[in-house]
Amino acid sequence: MADLASTDPAVFQAIRAEEFRQQSHLELIASENWTSPAVREAVGSVMTDKYAEGYPGRRYYGGCENVDTVEDLARARLLELFGGDHANVQPHAGAPANLAVYLTALKPGDTILGLELSHGGHLTHGSPVSISGQLYHAEHYQVDRETERLDMDQVRDKARAVRPQLIVAGASAYPRTWDFAAFRAIADEVGALLMVDMAHVAGLVAAALHPNPVPWSHFVTSTTHKTLRGPRGGVIITTHEWAKAIDKTVFPGLQGGPLMHVIAGKAVAFHEALQPSFRDYQQQVLANAARLATGLSSRGLRLVSGGTDNHLMLVDVKASGITGKEAQARLAEVGITVNKNTIPFDLEKPTVTSGVRLGTPQVTTRGLRGADMEELADIIARAIQAPHGGDLSPLAARVKALADAHPLPGLSR
Repeated sequence: MADLASTDPAVFQAIRAEEFRQQSHLELIASENWTSPAVREAVGSVMTDKYAEGYPGRRYYGGCENVDTVEDLARARLLELFGGDHANVQPHAGAPANLAVYLTALKPGDTILGLELSHGGHLTHGSPVSISGQLYHAEHYQVDRETERLDMDQVRDKARAVRPQLIVAGASAYPRTWDFAAFRAIADEVGALLMVDMAHVAGLVAAALHPNPVPWSHFVTSTTHKTLRGPRGGVIITTHEWAKAIDKTVFPGLQGGPLMHVIAGKAVAFHEALQPSFRDYQQQVLANAARLATGLSSRGLRLVSGGTDNHLMLVDVKASGITGKEAQARLAEVGITVNKNTIPFDLEKPTVTSGVRLGTPQVTTRGLRGADMEELADIIARAIQAPHGGDLSPLAARVKALADAHPLPGLSR
């Protein structure tokens, strides 16, 4: 980064500060991970300079033979990972990927049915502050009040009542396994299309450690970061029936020239996900999440739904006497990065919340294992349960020891 240091010292220093922050803190935000040096090299390559409006073999610019190769590799590898008939790797992120499906399959005012935001859903699944809830009539299903898990009978009853044109399955904060076959059966019964947003569990699906939504869905969308451990971006997998329409909606409907440097990074990440070591990594992500959840529960913290089946968990910190906002601040003080999060039937505002969301993808990438997760659980529990105004510096020292023992791979110290 010598050129950057001399050309723009302010940006250089901000990047170096972020490297230090990530190295010295333990990142437990469930939607974050740590990309490989190969992915970052691709994203920082000369592919960033190439305009490539259109699709491989059908570009509006000359000189696209090399970016065509990269995009073809990304599409082929994505389908090799998940199956399906057709892949579009051009969406800049998960939100525009979801929007592309809505614009392709729906008319303004049509009804979509998704998981309620405060119950673990996502803004783009019909929240009134999102265009998905402004352009379409959004209805929502919830988790069961007692189990805090999805009850497919309740989902079916809601679908029968509102008769949606599109059902959305997927979440940003649901710690349990999805039954995609049951969602497809409900969609077929009420005459709806099924879209699955698998952004959070995509890496687990790729490793065959979570049910694959592709065989059951008309559309599957995902981000390429999170558990998939690629660059920030989005993808869509769909059936032959919808392939041309989806491509037309993404370009020229929503986007101009694709970000070819990011697509190059996606291709590299998909290649990495096809290696046997990736399944080993995802198995460790699950093992670490289970160990962390058990460790927190044994120390008196209440976990939404009682635990986790995947890479994330929700901790009801209000049961321990503080808000999610305060818990996030306390954990930041000791060097652990999390996000405050609503929990089902939350009475706090979304800016305050009663919970925090924890995830294990990034700490697993940096090498934390079983005993480390037990130590992490103890630190988190002590920080949350500490008296107001208590000294948290001993906990910060323990976090530093964990971070120093597990440096981020590929980053010079």
